[in-house]
Amino acid sequence: MDLDKEVGEVDSLVEEETAEPEGSEILEPYVGMEFESEDDARKFYVEYARRIGFVVRIMQRRRSGIDGRTLARRLGCNKQGFSPNHKGTFGSDKKPRPSAREGCKATILVKMEKTGKWVVTRFVKEHNHPLIVTNNGFSTTGDKDKKIEELTMELAHQEQLCSAYREKLFTFMNSVEEQTEELSSKIQVIVDTVRKLEAEMQRSLHPR
Repeated sequence: MDLDKEVGEVDSLVEEETAEPEGSEILEPYVGMEFESEDDARKFYVEYARRIGFVVRIMQRRRSGIDGRTLARRLGCNKQGFSPNHKGTFGSDKKPRPSAREGCKATILVKMEKTGKWVVTRFVKEHNHPLIVTNNGFSTTGDKDKKIEELTMELAHQEQLCSAYREKLFTFMNSVEEQTEELSSKIQVIVDTVRKLEAEMQRSLHPR
C-alpha cells in the first residue's frame, strides 16, 4: 500500500524540547537509516527540523490489519499541502486568512522491518520556502502569528459557549422557580378545599 495515497489518521504539529547540543553537527536523515522504535525516528526528525528551521507535521500511518500496530509512518514539513480559502460569514468581501501551507514536499517515511527496527525508506530534503531557525519552536513569524490567532479565536469561541450555557442555566432556573410557585399555589388551593370539606362534614355530623 502506498502510504502517500493513504488517508491519514493523525495530522498534527510537533514541537519538542531536546537536549541536543546546539554546536554539534546536524545529522541528516538518509534512506536506510535505522531506529529502535517509531518514537526514536520521530524524535530524531523533530530535532533535525528544529535545527534546520521548520516544524514537523505528523501525517499518514499504515496499520496492521491483524493487531492494529503501526507499520509505517510519514512525517513532513508543516507547510505541506494547501489550505482552501473559505469565504467568511460576512460574504466574499471579507479578507481570507493567510495560509501557513505552501505545498512543501519535504518529508520522511519510516517503516518497521521484520527485525523490529524502523528504517527510513524515503527522504525528501528540499523545501520550497525559506527556513528560519528560532529558539521558540516556530519556523516563521507567520506561523507564530497564526498560532496566536487560532488560540484567540478558540478563546472567543469558548467564551461564547460559556455565555450561551449560562443563559440557558438562568432560563432553566427561572422556569423551575415559576413552576414551583405555581405548584405551591395549586397545593394551597387543594389544602383549603379539603379543610372546607372537613368543616362541612363536621357540621353535618354534629348539628346544633
